[in-house]
Amino acid sequence: MRQVRFSRIAVVLQSLALAGVIASFAVSRTIASGNTSSHKSGTSTSDTGKTQELKVTIKEWAVPTKGAHPHDPAVGADGALWFTEQMANKIGRLDPKTGEFKEYSLKVTNSGPHGLVEDGEGNIWFTANFAGYIGMLDPKTGEVKEYKMPVEKADDPHSLIFDANGTLWFTLQGANMVGRLDPKSGKTELKDVPTENALPYGIQMNSKGVPFFCELGTHKIGSIDPKTMAIHDYDLPKEVRPRRLAVDAQDRVYFSDFKSGQLGRLDAKTGEVKLWDSPGGAESNPYGITITPDGMVWYSESGVKPNTMVRFDPKTETFAKADIPSGGGVVRNMAATKDGRVYIACSGVDKVGVVQP
Repeated sequence: MRQVRFSRIAVVLQSLALAGVIASFAVSRTIASGNTSSHKSGTSTSDTGKTQELKVTIKEWAVPTKGAHPHDPAVGADGALWFTEQMANKIGRLDPKTGEFKEYSLKVTNSGPHGLVEDGEGNIWFTANFAGYIGMLDPKTGEVKEYKMPVEKADDPHSLIFDANGTLWFTLQGANMVGRLDPKSGKTELKDVPTENALPYGIQMNSKGVPFFCELGTHKIGSIDPKTMAIHDYDLPKEVRPRRLAVDAQDRVYFSDFKSGQLGRLDAKTGEVKLWDSPGGAESNPYGITITPDGMVWYSESGVKPNTMVRFDPKTETFAKADIPSGGGVVRNMAATKDGRVYIACSGVDKVGVVQP
């Protein structure tokens, strides 16, 4: 086994172990009930008080392949729920209207499909986290095209997102890199993240075409200059470990603080950071996150049993939550539809679901 493989496995274990070391990073806060108090310069922490009952319908379907470990969901232009089957080496598709599934097997053994997204032509792009490539599935033919990483170190593409020009941006967690791929030419460019062991994780795009990504291994969120690929870091409070993020209509970056049980928001224009304690507490491990068209922030708490779906209203700064019927088994990512539903992948229980407000 190559040295880079050992390194990647060690990094994955490190990220998984973050939940177990939460207690060793105790955070001291002074919070007036229902008010905001100073946490550090440019940072505030809020206690939002009571959590309401979240009145939603959560419908789940068992994926056809047992042990598939569905990781990330994506919304198809036709309303399909696409998902990666990380441990089954497949890409899956569910029609939520009919409950019909279709699965596509990958050619490369043990690809470990992780993140995925649809392009403007209906192709499904995914990161092969175990095999060091980015793939494109043509659902019409079932054919898959592989784009190998240009350097050996870059063996674990993680999460990905398209910009408005059709360029695919992605993170590489263990390699400590970010990258971009031009689907027209197939050219891939990589950039080292300046902070050592930053563990680049979730990535999303703002309205200006600037990619933002989480640095799970440290207390930072990074942005990438779309022209030069230069990386700019935004410091968060030292107890924070951002895992996934979502960008709202005002280009504010909401993120799940996996380590300290908080929902966070970064205003990249001012550098201001605001934190809210998640309803499940300091060990609730907020994880997958998205924003629906009405501006509501949705995320899951993976550290409580059963996992919860949490909705945060930025206008009132109030929370509502509901238990996931199957228990969730860790909802690692989620995606919002144009009509305000939320697609989820419940990895540990081999199910995918739709949350209907």
